Amino acid sequence: MSDSVSIQVPGRLHLGFLDIPGKDSSRFGSIGLPLDGISTRLEISRAAETSVHGPDSARLFAHLTALRSRLKLSGHHRVMVRETIPAHAGLGSGTQLALAVSAALRSLHDLPFHIREDAAFLGRGARSGIGIAAFEEGGLIFDAGKARDDLTPTVISRIPFPSEWRIILVLDSLAHGIHGDAEIKAFRALAPFPATGSASICRHALMEIMPAAIEKDIATFGNAVTAIQQTLGDYFAPAQGGRFTSPAVERTLARLAECGAVGIGQSSWGPTGFAFAASQAAAERVVACAALMDTQTTIRIVAGRNEGAQIARTRAPQQFELGRETY
Repeated sequence: MSDSVSIQVPGRLHLGFLDIPGKDSSRFGSIGLPLDGISTRLEISRAAETSVHGPDSARLFAHLTALRSRLKLSGHHRVMVRETIPAHAGLGSGTQLALAVSAALRSLHDLPFHIREDAAFLGRGARSGIGIAAFEEGGLIFDAGKARDDLTPTVISRIPFPSEWRIILVLDSLAHGIHGDAEIKAFRALAPFPATGSASICRHALMEIMPAAIEKDIATFGNAVTAIQQTLGDYFAPAQGGRFTSPAVERTLARLAECGAVGIGQSSWGPTGFAFAASQAAAERVVACAALMDTQTTIRIVAGRNEGAQIARTRAPQQFELGRETY
Protein backbone atom coordinates (compact mmCIF):
# COMPACT_ATOMS: atom_id res chain seq x y z
CA MET A 1 0.00 0.00 0.00
CA SER A 2 1.36 3.44 -0.92
CA ASP A 3 2.09 6.15 1.63
CA SER A 4 2.20 8.86 -1.02
CA VAL A 5 1.13 9.30 -4.64
CA SER A 6 2.24 11.95 -7.08
CA ILE A 7 0.40 12.72 -10.28
CA GLN A 8 0.94 14.96 -13.29
CA VAL A 9 -1.96 15.60 -15.67
CA PRO A 10 -1.72 17.51 -18.97
CA GLY A 11 -3.52 20.63 -20.08
CA ARG A 12 -5.32 20.40 -23.39
CA LEU A 13 -6.40 22.39 -26.40
CA HIS A 14 -10.04 22.26 -27.43
CA LEU A 15 -9.86 22.67 -31.20
CA GLY A 16 -13.60 22.86 -31.76
CA PHE A 17 -17.00 21.21 -31.51
CA LEU A 18 -18.24 18.88 -34.22
CA ASP A 19 -21.83 19.89 -33.57
CA ILE A 20 -23.84 21.93 -31.09
CA PRO A 21 -27.07 20.24 -30.00
CA GLY A 22 -30.39 21.56 -31.21
CA LYS A 23 -33.72 19.96 -31.97
CA ASP A 24 -32.11 17.51 -34.42
CA SER A 25 -29.02 16.69 -32.39
CA SER A 26 -28.15 15.69 -28.82
CA ARG A 27 -24.36 15.36 -29.10
CA PHE A 28 -21.66 18.01 -29.15
CA GLY A 29 -18.60 16.08 -30.30
CA SER A 30 -15.14 17.64 -30.00
CA ILE A 31 -11.60 17.73 -31.33
CA GLY A 32 -8.74 18.21 -28.90
CA LEU A 33 -5.11 17.70 -28.07
CA PRO A 34 -3.24 17.32 -24.75
CA LEU A 35 -0.12 19.42 -24.33
CA ASP A 36 3.38 18.90 -22.99
CA GLY A 37 4.59 21.62 -20.66
CA ILE A 38 1.16 22.74 -19.40
CA SER A 39 0.10 20.58 -16.46
CA THR A 40 -1.31 20.17 -12.98
CA ARG A 41 0.97 18.37 -10.52
CA LEU A 42 0.07 17.32 -7.00
CA GLU A 43 0.95 14.84 -4.27
CA ILE A 44 -1.43 13.15 -1.88
CA SER A 45 -0.40 11.29 1.27
CA ARG A 46 -1.88 9.86 4.44
CA ALA A 47 -1.98 12.32 7.33
CA ALA A 48 -3.20 12.92 10.88
CA GLU A 49 -5.61 15.57 9.61
CA THR A 50 -6.90 16.59 6.21
CA SER A 51 -5.25 19.60 4.57
CA VAL A 52 -4.72 21.01 1.11
CA HIS A 53 -1.83 23.32 0.25
CA GLY A 54 -1.11 25.33 -2.89
CA PRO A 55 -3.16 26.90 -5.69
CA ASP A 56 -6.80 25.93 -6.30
CA SER A 57 -6.92 24.52 -2.76
CA ALA A 58 -10.62 25.32 -2.16
CA ARG A 59 -11.80 23.55 -5.31
CA LEU A 60 -9.47 20.63 -4.66
CA PHE A 61 -10.68 20.28 -1.05
CA ALA A 62 -14.27 20.08 -2.30
CA HIS A 63 -13.35 17.29 -4.74
CA LEU A 64 -11.39 15.44 -2.06
CA THR A 65 -14.30 15.61 0.40
CA ALA A 66 -16.82 14.42 -2.18
CA LEU A 67 -14.63 11.52 -3.33
CA ARG A 68 -13.80 10.37 0.21
CA SER A 69 -17.53 10.10 0.85
CA ARG A 70 -18.20 8.39 -2.50
CA LEU A 71 -15.42 5.84 -1.90
CA LYS A 72 -16.25 5.41 1.80
CA LEU A 73 -12.68 6.19 2.85
CA SER A 74 -11.70 6.74 6.46
CA GLY A 75 -8.61 8.57 7.68
CA HIS A 76 -7.15 11.87 6.57
CA HIS A 77 -5.06 13.11 3.67
CA ARG A 78 -2.55 15.84 2.95
CA VAL A 79 -2.52 17.27 -0.57
CA MET A 80 0.31 19.43 -1.87
CA VAL A 81 -0.38 21.18 -5.18
CA ARG A 82 2.88 21.89 -7.01
CA GLU A 83 1.54 23.37 -10.23
CA THR A 84 -1.83 24.02 -11.85
CA ILE A 85 -3.05 24.63 -15.37
CA PRO A 86 -4.14 28.29 -15.65
CA ALA A 87 -7.80 28.55 -14.61
CA HIS A 88 -10.54 29.74 -17.01
CA ALA A 89 -8.02 30.01 -19.84
CA GLY A 90 -9.48 27.33 -22.12
CA LEU A 91 -6.85 24.72 -21.21
CA GLY A 92 -9.00 22.27 -19.23
CA SER A 93 -7.89 23.18 -15.71
CA GLY A 94 -11.11 22.17 -13.94
CA THR A 95 -11.41 18.71 -15.46
CA GLN A 96 -7.75 17.88 -14.97
CA LEU A 97 -7.77 18.95 -11.33
CA ALA A 98 -10.81 16.76 -10.63
CA LEU A 99 -9.31 13.76 -12.42
CA ALA A 100 -5.96 14.21 -10.68
CA VAL A 101 -7.61 14.01 -7.26
CA SER A 102 -9.67 11.00 -8.30
CA ALA A 103 -6.75 9.01 -9.69
CA ALA A 104 -4.34 9.92 -6.89
CA LEU A 105 -6.82 9.06 -4.14
CA ARG A 106 -7.77 5.74 -5.73
CA SER A 107 -4.12 4.89 -6.30
CA LEU A 108 -3.21 5.74 -2.70
CA HIS A 109 -5.85 3.31 -1.42
CA ASP A 110 -5.22 0.59 -4.04
CA LEU A 111 -8.66 1.03 -5.57
CA PRO A 112 -9.40 0.38 -9.24
CA PHE A 113 -9.59 3.43 -11.48
CA HIS A 114 -13.06 4.57 -12.55
CA ILE A 115 -12.03 7.84 -14.09
CA ARG A 116 -15.08 8.37 -16.27
CA GLU A 117 -17.51 7.56 -13.46
CA ASP A 118 -15.69 9.91 -11.09
CA ALA A 119 -15.60 12.60 -13.77
CA ALA A 120 -19.37 12.43 -14.16
CA PHE A 121 -19.79 12.40 -10.37
CA LEU A 122 -17.68 15.58 -10.07
CA GLY A 123 -19.58 17.29 -12.89
CA ARG A 124 -16.88 17.10 -15.57
CA GLY A 125 -17.31 16.16 -19.25
CA ALA A 126 -20.72 17.80 -19.60
CA ARG A 127 -20.05 18.79 -23.22
CA SER A 128 -16.55 17.73 -24.24
CA GLY A 129 -14.73 14.49 -23.53
CA ILE A 130 -11.31 15.83 -24.56
CA GLY A 131 -10.09 16.49 -21.01
CA ILE A 132 -11.04 13.02 -19.81
CA ALA A 133 -9.54 11.37 -22.89
CA ALA A 134 -6.36 13.46 -22.53
CA PHE A 135 -6.00 12.16 -18.98
CA GLU A 136 -6.35 8.56 -20.12
CA GLU A 137 -4.07 8.72 -23.15
CA GLY A 138 -2.58 11.35 -25.41
CA GLY A 139 -2.83 12.03 -29.12
CA LEU A 140 -5.19 14.00 -31.34
CA ILE A 141 -8.59 13.11 -29.91
CA PHE A 142 -12.06 13.07 -31.48
CA ASP A 143 -15.13 12.43 -29.36
CA ALA A 144 -18.77 12.09 -30.39
CA GLY A 145 -20.38 13.66 -27.34
CA LYS A 146 -22.71 11.92 -24.89
CA ALA A 147 -25.53 9.55 -25.68
CA ARG A 148 -27.07 10.07 -22.20
CA ASP A 149 -26.65 12.61 -19.41
CA ASP A 150 -25.19 10.01 -17.03
CA LEU A 151 -22.36 9.13 -19.45
CA THR A 152 -19.18 10.91 -20.46
CA PRO A 153 -18.48 11.66 -24.15
CA THR A 154 -17.43 8.72 -26.30
CA VAL A 155 -13.98 8.79 -27.92
CA ILE A 156 -14.30 7.71 -31.55
CA SER A 157 -10.73 8.25 -32.77
CA ARG A 158 -7.28 8.91 -31.39
CA ILE A 159 -4.39 9.67 -33.76
CA PRO A 160 -0.74 10.14 -32.72
CA PHE A 161 0.14 13.81 -33.01
CA PRO A 162 3.31 14.37 -35.07
CA SER A 163 6.13 14.64 -32.54
CA GLU A 164 8.01 17.26 -34.57
CA TRP A 165 5.04 19.67 -34.85
CA ARG A 166 4.77 22.48 -32.34
CA ILE A 167 1.90 24.49 -30.89
CA ILE A 168 2.34 28.22 -30.35
CA LEU A 169 0.17 29.26 -27.41
CA VAL A 170 -0.91 32.87 -27.01
CA LEU A 171 -1.83 33.64 -23.40
CA ASP A 172 -3.61 36.64 -21.90
CA SER A 173 -3.52 36.69 -18.09
CA LEU A 174 -5.81 39.74 -17.94
CA ALA A 175 -8.76 38.01 -19.62
CA HIS A 176 -10.84 34.98 -18.65
CA GLY A 177 -13.04 32.67 -20.67
CA ILE A 178 -16.73 32.21 -19.94
CA HIS A 179 -17.31 29.50 -17.34
CA GLY A 180 -19.77 28.15 -14.78
CA ASP A 181 -23.30 29.56 -14.83
CA ALA A 182 -22.30 32.17 -17.41
CA GLU A 183 -21.38 29.38 -19.83
CA ILE A 184 -24.74 27.68 -19.37
CA LYS A 185 -26.56 30.97 -19.95
CA ALA A 186 -24.44 31.68 -23.03
CA PHE A 187 -25.40 28.39 -24.67
CA ARG A 188 -29.07 29.01 -23.93
CA ALA A 189 -28.96 32.49 -25.43
CA LEU A 190 -27.25 31.52 -28.69
CA ALA A 191 -29.25 30.87 -31.84
CA PRO A 192 -29.58 27.26 -33.05
CA PHE A 193 -26.41 26.05 -34.71
CA PRO A 194 -27.06 25.44 -38.43
CA ALA A 195 -26.86 21.87 -39.68
CA THR A 196 -24.77 23.09 -42.61
CA GLY A 197 -22.17 24.36 -40.14
CA SER A 198 -21.90 20.97 -38.45
CA ALA A 199 -21.72 19.21 -41.83
CA SER A 200 -18.84 21.45 -42.88
CA ILE A 201 -16.98 20.96 -39.60
CA CYS A 202 -17.37 17.18 -39.73
CA ARG A 203 -16.08 17.10 -43.29
CA HIS A 204 -13.03 19.16 -42.31
CA ALA A 205 -12.42 16.79 -39.39
CA LEU A 206 -12.88 13.49 -41.22
CA MET A 207 -11.47 14.32 -44.64
CA GLU A 208 -8.72 16.80 -43.75
CA ILE A 209 -7.60 16.92 -40.10
CA MET A 210 -7.52 13.16 -39.52
CA PRO A 211 -5.64 12.14 -42.68
CA ALA A 212 -3.39 15.22 -42.49
CA ALA A 213 -2.24 14.27 -38.99
CA ILE A 214 -1.43 10.74 -40.15
CA GLU A 215 0.29 11.99 -43.32
CA LYS A 216 2.04 14.84 -41.45
CA ASP A 217 0.61 17.40 -43.85
CA ILE A 218 0.59 20.50 -41.65
CA ALA A 219 -0.73 22.83 -44.36
CA THR A 220 -3.93 20.83 -44.84
CA PHE A 221 -4.21 20.28 -41.09
CA GLY A 222 -3.83 23.99 -40.40
CA ASN A 223 -6.29 25.11 -43.09
CA ALA A 224 -8.95 22.76 -41.73
CA VAL A 225 -8.43 23.84 -38.11
CA THR A 226 -8.65 27.51 -39.13
CA ALA A 227 -11.85 26.89 -41.11
CA ILE A 228 -13.49 25.13 -38.15
CA GLN A 229 -12.38 27.85 -35.78
CA GLN A 230 -13.76 30.59 -37.99
CA THR A 231 -17.15 28.88 -38.20
CA LEU A 232 -17.35 28.38 -34.44
CA GLY A 233 -15.84 31.76 -33.63
CA ASP A 234 -18.52 33.53 -35.64
CA TYR A 235 -21.22 31.46 -33.94
CA PHE A 236 -19.96 32.20 -30.41
CA ALA A 237 -19.15 35.86 -31.15
CA PRO A 238 -22.38 37.22 -29.59
CA ALA A 239 -21.49 35.52 -26.29
CA GLN A 240 -17.78 36.29 -26.14
CA GLY A 241 -17.64 39.69 -27.84
CA GLY A 242 -16.13 38.63 -31.13
CA ARG A 243 -14.48 35.72 -32.86
CA PHE A 244 -11.94 35.70 -30.00
CA THR A 245 -12.51 36.41 -26.31
CA SER A 246 -9.35 38.53 -26.06
CA PRO A 247 -8.72 41.25 -28.68
CA ALA A 248 -5.04 41.17 -27.68
CA VAL A 249 -4.83 37.46 -28.44
CA GLU A 250 -6.62 38.01 -31.75
CA ARG A 251 -4.10 40.69 -32.77
CA THR A 252 -1.16 38.48 -31.83
CA LEU A 253 -2.57 35.50 -33.73
CA ALA A 254 -3.09 37.64 -36.83
CA ARG A 255 0.57 38.61 -36.72
CA LEU A 256 1.66 34.98 -36.23
CA ALA A 257 -0.41 33.99 -39.27
CA GLU A 258 1.29 36.68 -41.33
CA CYS A 259 4.62 35.17 -40.27
CA GLY A 260 3.71 31.67 -41.42
CA ALA A 261 1.84 29.99 -38.55
CA VAL A 262 -1.15 27.82 -39.50
CA GLY A 263 -4.20 26.45 -37.70
CA ILE A 264 -5.21 29.69 -36.02
CA GLY A 265 -7.82 29.50 -33.29
CA GLN A 266 -8.98 29.81 -29.70
CA SER A 267 -9.15 26.93 -27.24
CA SER A 268 -12.66 26.53 -25.84
CA TRP A 269 -13.96 29.91 -24.51
CA GLY A 270 -10.39 31.21 -24.40
CA PRO A 271 -8.76 33.52 -23.88
CA THR A 272 -5.87 31.24 -24.89
CA GLY A 273 -5.22 31.24 -28.61
CA PHE A 274 -3.13 28.80 -30.60
CA ALA A 275 -1.33 28.27 -33.88
CA PHE A 276 0.76 25.43 -35.31
CA ALA A 277 4.23 25.16 -36.85
CA ALA A 278 6.01 22.25 -38.54
CA SER A 279 8.94 22.11 -36.09
CA GLN A 280 10.56 23.77 -33.08
CA ALA A 281 12.80 25.81 -35.39
CA ALA A 282 9.83 26.88 -37.52
CA ALA A 283 7.88 27.91 -34.44
CA GLU A 284 10.81 29.95 -33.15
CA ARG A 285 11.14 31.69 -36.53
CA VAL A 286 7.44 32.56 -36.54
CA VAL A 287 7.60 33.96 -33.01
CA ALA A 288 10.75 35.97 -33.82
CA CYS A 289 9.09 37.36 -36.95
CA ALA A 290 6.06 38.44 -34.93
CA ALA A 291 8.25 40.34 -32.47
CA LEU A 292 5.97 43.38 -32.43
CA MET A 293 3.28 41.54 -30.52
CA ASP A 294 0.74 42.97 -28.11
CA THR A 295 2.36 43.55 -24.72
CA GLN A 296 -0.71 42.06 -23.02
CA THR A 297 0.00 38.61 -24.45
CA THR A 298 2.73 36.07 -23.82
CA ILE A 299 3.88 33.24 -26.06
CA ARG A 300 4.73 29.65 -25.25
CA ILE A 301 5.92 27.02 -27.71
CA VAL A 302 4.93 23.50 -26.65
CA ALA A 303 4.63 20.03 -28.13
CA GLY A 304 1.55 17.88 -28.42
CA ARG A 305 1.37 14.98 -25.98
CA ASN A 306 0.97 11.35 -27.02
CA GLU A 307 0.53 9.93 -23.52
CA GLY A 308 -1.81 10.55 -20.63
CA ALA A 309 -1.32 11.29 -16.95
CA GLN A 310 1.80 10.15 -15.08
CA ILE A 311 1.34 8.55 -11.67
CA ALA A 312 4.03 7.50 -9.19
CA ARG A 313 3.52 5.62 -5.91
CA THR A 314 6.06 5.76 -3.07
CA ARG A 315 6.50 4.81 0.55
CA ALA A 316 7.58 7.45 3.04
CA PRO A 317 10.13 8.65 3.93
CA GLN A 318 11.83 7.85 0.62
CA GLN A 319 12.00 10.54 -2.02
CA PHE A 320 10.15 10.04 -5.26
CA GLU A 321 10.74 11.35 -8.71
CA LEU A 322 8.21 12.82 -11.12
CA GLY A 323 9.62 13.61 -14.53
CA ARG A 324 12.99 15.24 -13.92
CA GLU A 325 12.16 16.86 -10.60
CA THR A 326 12.68 15.20 -7.22
CA TYR A 327 10.75 16.10 -4.10
